[in-house]
Amino acid sequence: MNAVLLATARRPIRELSDELVSQIAAGEVVERPASVVRELVDNALDAGAAEITVKLVGGGIRAIVVEDDGHGIPSEELPLALRRHATSKIGSLTDLESVATMGFRGEALAAIASVAELTLASRTTAAPHAQRLDARSGELAPAARGVGTSVEVRELFFSTPARRKFLKTEATELAHCVDALRRHALARPDVGFALWHEGKLAQQWRRATPEVRMRDVLGSEFIEHSRELALDLGVLRIAGRAGTPESARARADLQYVYVNGRFVRDKLIAHGVRSAYEDVLHGARQPAYALFIEIAPDRVDVNVHPTKIEVRFRDAREVHQAVRRAVEKALAAPRAGETAAVVAPALTPALSPEGRGGFLDRRQPSVQGSLALQQAAVLYAQEPAAAWAAPSARVDPPMPSADAWPLGRAIAQIAGIYVLAENAHGLVIVDMHAAHERIVYERLKTNLEGARIETQPLLIPATFSATVQEIATAEAQAVNLQRLGLDISPLSASVLAVRSRPAALAGGDVVELARSVLAELAQYDASSVIQRAQHEILSTMACHGAVRANRQLTLDEMNALLRDMERTERADQCNHGRPTWRQLSVRELDALFWRGR
Repeated sequence: MNAVLLATARRPIRELSDELVSQIAAGEVVERPASVVRELVDNALDAGAAEITVKLVGGGIRAIVVEDDGHGIPSEELPLALRRHATSKIGSLTDLESVATMGFRGEALAAIASVAELTLASRTTAAPHAQRLDARSGELAPAARGVGTSVEVRELFFSTPARRKFLKTEATELAHCVDALRRHALARPDVGFALWHEGKLAQQWRRATPEVRMRDVLGSEFIEHSRELALDLGVLRIAGRAGTPESARARADLQYVYVNGRFVRDKLIAHGVRSAYEDVLHGARQPAYALFIEIAPDRVDVNVHPTKIEVRFRDAREVHQAVRRAVEKALAAPRAGETAAVVAPALTPALSPEGRGGFLDRRQPSVQGSLALQQAAVLYAQEPAAAWAAPSARVDPPMPSADAWPLGRAIAQIAGIYVLAENAHGLVIVDMHAAHERIVYERLKTNLEGARIETQPLLIPATFSATVQEIATAEAQAVNLQRLGLDISPLSASVLAVRSRPAALAGGDVVELARSVLAELAQYDASSVIQRAQHEILSTMACHGAVRANRQLTLDEMNALLRDMERTERADQCNHGRPTWRQLSVRELDALFWRGR
């Protein structure tokens, strides 16, 4: 009760002390030792450092030292460097609107000094020796060090014990510091980084090419199970690597996004990436990726959050579409086709594209009528079927070896579910329904591109109480909603009515469907929302149109399926993200039978 009375009592307005203001600012900037490491390394990079060393004691709680070989700070500017909102990186609103440096707010050193003991030592090329400044006493004294800057931070949160209690164990805080440095290292392969803990080297990344640095930071396994991506739109460039769906993880702990060299967490970009994986990822698995986005500084606002980990794009939908396109393009090529150049030897003259009746002769395509689909418009047409015709039908060239194609040559079917094939690596096992489902799905997507979704009128319109945002979106996106098979219009100032829905989704909750579509249309590009809705319907159609389990296939049909898989985009997963095929190498088969032991 006393606390309530105290809170409601009239208090005079007064200006806060500089120390209290700095401590409030520190609450936004300095969350834990890793925050200090991030801010100090940002400053080192902005100073042009080529080598940065971080030394920690007690996981960074007891001491943090960041040393660099950058330009250094003149001795007369050292006291100014510790003042709030003092910086060399911007000087006008124009500079703020086109920030190209890692830091720019000019508050990190002051905020850190308000919650810890801080000393700053620096030397420029023109100075005969370094100068060291004690932030607490303000004393400036000569020091011995080379050109560059050293910042020493001791006893973090010593002046705010309540905040120190929120820190985790030393091991946990050390892990966060390593993560902070790893993010910098991945973005700046031209800079060497070293992290010492309790006098022992914990991590080191030497200067290297971008490819080598990515392997050093993220590991060889990530490189081997990811695909390179690149997209250049002039004003926007995207590069990096996207993990294959098979390498998806239970946690989102291997997702790195950089905007102009700055590590960020952005829901828009994350949604763009996730939407690219939507029909190749199983369940709630998380993709692994490293994206580097380069965009004109005046097209992105980095002054959104004190820690600079969030950004705001001038044209958010453009970025969303570009990210999705870049990742989709990287994932499109089937894994089997990637190794074709390595696995397949040169074709014999009898099998060359110019050879009469050869496997790659596409002048007389034939239709495999024995494996028809429910949709007559997408018959399972196969060029290679003629090559696998019975010997009695014509004189055949020599049968190609298993090495001729990435997925090899079919040899058997098991349980009416799996196709076995032999290739240069060993044994290939294919889930025929999952594989055929993907093939049919990709054909439907191509054949029905831009087609209107069939709708089902509701006898009684479904009404629901809507927000102002939902009503505005329904009115502004009426045409796009019609393309999605939805007729949603205002019934009153606060009620929306749904009068039709997609016929293929007749069994679902129409109000929930309407709300989710309106929410996506309000935030993301309409074309991507429409495309995703179409794909969900086509996925259902493909599942029903694909060959069923327990269907006995001929060798011709099995081989035709394998060849289609090799040239179909995203053929490594079915529409639900399950794998369509697996490889067992000869070495793995040998191990099963203890051969060579």
